[in-house]
Amino acid sequence: MSDSTKNKNIKLGAGLLTGFLSLTLLSTCEKAIDLKLDNVTPVIVIEGGINDLNESQIVRISKTYDFKEANRFNGVSGAKVVLTTADGLVVNYVESSPGIYKSPKLKGKPGTIYTLTVNAGGETYTATSTMPQKVILNLLTFKNFTLLGKTREYVAVIYDDPPGVPNQYHSIIRYKGKVVFDVATDDRFNDGNKVNDLLFYELDKMNPGDTIAVEFQCVDKAVYKYFFSMGQNLSETQPVSPANPPSNFNNKALGVFSAYTSSSRKALVK
Repeated sequence: MSDSTKNKNIKLGAGLLTGFLSLTLLSTCEKAIDLKLDNVTPVIVIEGGINDLNESQIVRISKTYDFKEANRFNGVSGAKVVLTTADGLVVNYVESSPGIYKSPKLKGKPGTIYTLTVNAGGETYTATSTMPQKVILNLLTFKNFTLLGKTREYVAVIYDDPPGVPNQYHSIIRYKGKVVFDVATDDRFNDGNKVNDLLFYELDKMNPGDTIAVEFQCVDKAVYKYFFSMGQNLSETQPVSPANPPSNFNNKALGVFSAYTSSSRKALVK
């Protein structure tokens, strides 16, 4: 699973009050306010996946925390994590550190339906994801884009979208080994075309000669909806209150399980 999900805090209950409380406190700074806020019951968060690379696959299991607690990874230990397929594949994951579970080296196959089952705290959570056919990221390039009179440079991904089938993509930018941006797109307007998509992450903090890496994932529809919703929540122009992205896990778990193909490229910033 891409570590991009590690960089996004899932907002729950009282956590969504933060912005409102800030405005309230600013507008009433001359008054003493006694706020009595209930704690939020912790909810399990499962983030994991399987890709078509021959590597150890990772599942992260944590619990949400109360808004008074520090922002941290609240790992859940002692879970049983199993990956299965209809044709009899059974892979048991081993906990390598609190909340982090790893499989042996494993290469997923496009077209296969994978099921991840997690037993934790006396509850069972399952999610299913189908690995799409692979689309290769052909090239990275840089393009200028002008908006409201300001011209900025962005990285663009170039690929050939297969015709006649719905395709969903998840593009991830890494800089100095860290995820700095990701975006979910589909081919509703580009079916069968040679696509040149801008990734709207400003490169102003990068210096000429720096390396930028992009991982191009093909994901199924449910996973696309999860990452698209996450992007909407984090957008500065989002007109509505943020909500938890639609998980493909049952039993009220948060997070996502993704079976995806991965194609990567690197480019030097000019």
